[in-house]
Amino acid sequence: MRRTPGEGARSPRGRAAVALAPVLGAAGLLLLPYAPPPTAAAPGGLPHTTVEVSPGRCGRGWDRPAPGLQVFRLHNTSGAAAEVRLTERGSGAVLGETEGIGPGTTRTLTVRLGKGAYAFRCVPEDADAVTGPTVRLEGGRAGPAAAPVTEHDLIPPAIAYQKWVAAGLDTVVRLTGRLRDAIDRGDLAAARTAWLPAHLAYERLGAAYDAFGDADARINGTAAGLPGGVGDPSFTGFHRIEHGLWHGVPAASLRAPAAALAADVAALRTSWDQARMDPAQLGLRAHEILENTVQSELTGRTDHGSGSNLATARANLDGTRAVLARLRPLLTTRYPGLPALDRRLERAAALLDGFRHGARWTPLTRLSRARRERTDAVFGDLVERLSSVATLCAPRRTA
Repeated sequence: MRRTPGEGARSPRGRAAVALAPVLGAAGLLLLPYAPPPTAAAPGGLPHTTVEVSPGRCGRGWDRPAPGLQVFRLHNTSGAAAEVRLTERGSGAVLGETEGIGPGTTRTLTVRLGKGAYAFRCVPEDADAVTGPTVRLEGGRAGPAAAPVTEHDLIPPAIAYQKWVAAGLDTVVRLTGRLRDAIDRGDLAAARTAWLPAHLAYERLGAAYDAFGDADARINGTAAGLPGGVGDPSFTGFHRIEHGLWHGVPAASLRAPAAALAADVAALRTSWDQARMDPAQLGLRAHEILENTVQSELTGRTDHGSGSNLATARANLDGTRAVLARLRPLLTTRYPGLPALDRRLERAAALLDGFRHGARWTPLTRLSRARRERTDAVFGDLVERLSSVATLCAPRRTA
């Protein structure tokens, strides 16, 4: 999985406010972004409460607590931007949070509260977190809450995933060697057979692309944005060879690109033992893999002749599940939607497997409109669900 040019990391936590509340609808998400303008009227007549955000008066203003769905207007009276969380007082679980509230700015947060004890926690930039006064409620049922994940919590999953990537790179090196050898022999039929397994083995490592650095562009870059297009000297790697194999380029012209690809993959495997993935990004990567699949593979933007976009989407699905397997200990107690996500992943896998015919895959362009729309819908649903994983696994400051 390669993030296409111009795309940046788009964390779901970058949005203004997030409430841990179920969405009524087919998606069944747990995390609902909510950020109306500060002057917006209360939707549906919901009660509004203005709460102060500052190191000295965090949470002040919540003097008339009531259960049920309600809107908090979070007003930052300090001189620095701050993050605010509404927490369960005993467990520290978060019911909702708002990020990046600038000085003098008001943001809104909508949550459902029930019987229990609650407190706002203000986390200013470059200062210690402050917990406001405890507010107790009687009656009613609160919305879902999740214990915050810290960077320390994410270190074991990140280490486990990094080891899994190392084994995956071993496979990529071996399969890419077969591809190079077939091209060296001048056996282009064998090379076309060897190309897809090697490319899919690399695509399964999708959450590691950022740690691959410049090597990823050399190994899996497309011709998009290059001045010379497919003839540009900077067009290298799997897709350079793909274009040649499916456009009648002679083996002699592919030997140098194949040798360079094999060398780049081998160098990446050698250096990987010294690489360090950012644990804080692991949950976001689980979301981005399939987000990129929707944007690139299911639109055909990365096809250079092999017609293997659906096979790549299947490999990306495997890569997503590999990340989730390492995050599962954290998600089991925080994400009630995890079983439903697992079922939707299985459904997506079965759907894609239906496009496979032995070693061949149905090209994206040969799907009927109905089957293409269904595929888009299934993956769109997964991207939405995985945004909850990214939000829950984004590390929070606890002090």
